[in-house]
Amino acid sequence: MTRTVASADWAWARCANGTDPAFPGTPDPTQICVRGGFEPNRVYQVIFTTQDPPVLGMGFAAFRDVGAFFKYEKADDAGTPNPLAGEVDWVIARGSSQSGNMLRQFLHLGFNEDEAQRRVHDGSWVWIGGRRLALNIRFAMPDGVLKLYEPGGEGPMWWARWPDEARGLPAGGILDRCTVSNTCPRIVEHFGAAEIWALKFGPGLVGTDLAADIPLPDNVRRYYLASTSHGGGNGSFDVEPPAPPTCPSEGYGRGLLADNPVPQTETRNAIEFHLRNWVMRNIEPPPSRWPRLQGENAFLVAANKEALGFPTVPGLPDAAPTGLMSPVIDYDWGPEFDASDTSGVLTNIPPRIKRALPMVAPRVDADGNELGGVPVVLREAPLGTYLGWNIVAAGFHKGRLCNYAAGMIPFATTRAERMANGDPRLSLEERYRTHEGYVEAVRTAAGKAVRERFLLQADADALIAQAAASNVLRPANQSR
Repeated sequence: MTRTVASADWAWARCANGTDPAFPGTPDPTQICVRGGFEPNRVYQVIFTTQDPPVLGMGFAAFRDVGAFFKYEKADDAGTPNPLAGEVDWVIARGSSQSGNMLRQFLHLGFNEDEAQRRVHDGSWVWIGGRRLALNIRFAMPDGVLKLYEPGGEGPMWWARWPDEARGLPAGGILDRCTVSNTCPRIVEHFGAAEIWALKFGPGLVGTDLAADIPLPDNVRRYYLASTSHGGGNGSFDVEPPAPPTCPSEGYGRGLLADNPVPQTETRNAIEFHLRNWVMRNIEPPPSRWPRLQGENAFLVAANKEALGFPTVPGLPDAAPTGLMSPVIDYDWGPEFDASDTSGVLTNIPPRIKRALPMVAPRVDADGNELGGVPVVLREAPLGTYLGWNIVAAGFHKGRLCNYAAGMIPFATTRAERMANGDPRLSLEERYRTHEGYVEAVRTAAGKAVRERFLLQADADALIAQAAASNVLRPANQSR
């Protein structure tokens, strides 16, 4: 049930926070005060008319022109010399999270072709960015999360041309325009569990109807870092888990579970090495690896506890993670909005919600750790269950997804401890027996990752040394 708050009952102001007066409060153009206060179980929408929107879509052209200038030109139109003239053979763009989303939209709108019809970026590396940034619209909102009523999930979120019958959109792909102009770069994307659970990456893998795996073009490599947070954790081998993270969005509070330490750093180092060699020396990087609906890596299933095979673990609600995933919402933004290009004018404010798309996630092993990714040492030699999601601990959002924060549930140290807690997961002692046994497990995991080219040898050596210096199964009185 909805109702309108009369204009006399709200104001742009700060109210009753201990230092400010009650309604109508202290004037403040960035906050809203409501007579009687906000009801905590309601969502409030404020719709107002504004003017002079910044033309944020110009940023795509500016990014293109800067790259083309350094790569090709001797001087700019005003005669200012290019300090790198004649010295640039290749250009690689790299974007993480929001800037990764920007690179997707940059390519989709055809901006990797400059005004002289030349390729700008020879390589493009998209980190943990699973959609396209909605900048080419009036009053653009360059957010990276897609909270309620935020555009950015429209149109193709996949590289190759693919149908979108669930939303009634024409077939398309991010690389349609650069394919026609022969200006596509070589592309590497990597992402982890947080992008699946909170940042809506799933449709980019299987489309909007979950009918089939979308094939990758030959110029794209995709790597999934299973059971990792948004950007990865600190990589610690400490048996004392990190503190719970703060949920990223305002007002969500903290997570219920410890922060997820599984890192992406060492894998990124290897990916960077291979991308440069691919672009500069034409040396093929490792084959793509990500969970799919069919085939050898068929681990994508509905995002509920039963389908995932998720164990019942102490410290979690019994139904978790059922109901936690954040879906892509199909909006009706009005007739002046081009959903395929995420461009134009939004005239339906707020938009009508047409549907929430079905979502998928990777199945898990007996510990609750995800399957189907590239080898990551801490995932292969785990100290607990590593999650791409966390749960809000308290407050209005209690029990819900902690936005794109991730969590960890550590293993018990001994069999007696886990049995007392009703924990089905093997303890550290049952897995590794001793500290030296754990170090050997890390050594084995590192060797596997090196052989498969997802870990550089120098990083492998460093990880083994860190495990040897850790407190995993080390007697309390034994020095490190």
